[in-house]
Amino acid sequence: MAAGTRSVFFHIDLDAFFASAEELDDPSLAGKPVVVGAAPGHRGVVSTCSYAARRYGIHSAMPISEAYRLCPEAVFLPVRMARYAELSSRVMAVFQDYTPDVVRVSIDEASMDMSGTERLWGSPSAAAASIRDRVQDEIGLSISIGVAANRYVAKVASGTMKPAGLVVVPEGEEAAFMAALRLKDLWGVGAKTRARLTELGIDSMERLLALSPECVSSIFGNAGGDFIYRAARGIDPGIYGGESKSRSISSETTFETDVVDREYVEGVLLGMAEELVSRLYAEGACSRCAVLKLRYDDFETLSARETRPAPFAGSSGVYEAARGLLERKWNGRPLRLVGLGLAGLDEGGSGQAELFEERGDREARVERAGIAAARKGLGKLTRARLVPRPPSD
Repeated sequence: MAAGTRSVFFHIDLDAFFASAEELDDPSLAGKPVVVGAAPGHRGVVSTCSYAARRYGIHSAMPISEAYRLCPEAVFLPVRMARYAELSSRVMAVFQDYTPDVVRVSIDEASMDMSGTERLWGSPSAAAASIRDRVQDEIGLSISIGVAANRYVAKVASGTMKPAGLVVVPEGEEAAFMAALRLKDLWGVGAKTRARLTELGIDSMERLLALSPECVSSIFGNAGGDFIYRAARGIDPGIYGGESKSRSISSETTFETDVVDREYVEGVLLGMAEELVSRLYAEGACSRCAVLKLRYDDFETLSARETRPAPFAGSSGVYEAARGLLERKWNGRPLRLVGLGLAGLDEGGSGQAELFEERGDREARVERAGIAAARKGLGKLTRARLVPRPPSD
């Protein structure tokens, strides 16, 4: 960034992405409560739900049984990760038209460094509106955008006026913007942390901001205390710090409530593996290195990687590596965030063929067919573990 150029970051979030993708492919679902995840009557959780479903109190990571109790008339659908990955790639391509500095945070989120682009695209608000309109008009999906001088405040701003929101936080007004929010709007501070704050009589941003950094650290430890103290003041705590913007791809999710269910975490990783391999195939790349990221309820964050002699063989290979890393590194403590990435991407190398051949012709055909179907809007191929069964009698 040139000297004197002010920092401008966009954080873009696809609104109720999986449910919106289902409505895009089946317009008859528009306006209905749509729940993407497992089927009622079986163990599983909500992956995403439409805004109509949220009016009943349904939210992501909620047990399907509870979602069914709240809204038995909802439409319950399986996860179609290949289709979502294809749509996500199209959306990300629009972002790349505006700046090469795009961090793909997950399948439905991206952070863009738009510093120094005003001569090309006009004011930040004009550029953001242009991006939002293009995604809606060209792809048929709704996005919300937060604009700020740092990535964290942009991330928070993107969630304050959904759906199809556009919130600009002027430089220098980050602290005032954060101070006006509710504690529940402080991204990265989950329900358990808020409950602990409430126990101590800290039930508003005003009271949180009155605490010294030493006091916050005494409650939540050095890592957690530093994160909360900085975030509450609109100072970027480094949510994407140390993550490469090139030669790697990744996906992560922050849980609405802390998670201790290993089977659920493994299911999340399986979905991420499907997504990452779809992106690899679309980019003509391969990888030998899987990276697992875990963040505990006290904000302690760790990562681990596994590098193999040959490129991964389809999503099964990526998932096996991720599951092995989880087995070795997770001690069962409540998880706030989980992420999966592939590093050391080799574009155009011989490994691309191995990616879909090492496991044999059958898996290669299935992986290719699923991605090809998704590109045509026909994505119906999904791993059995991600497909809900009909409820038992």
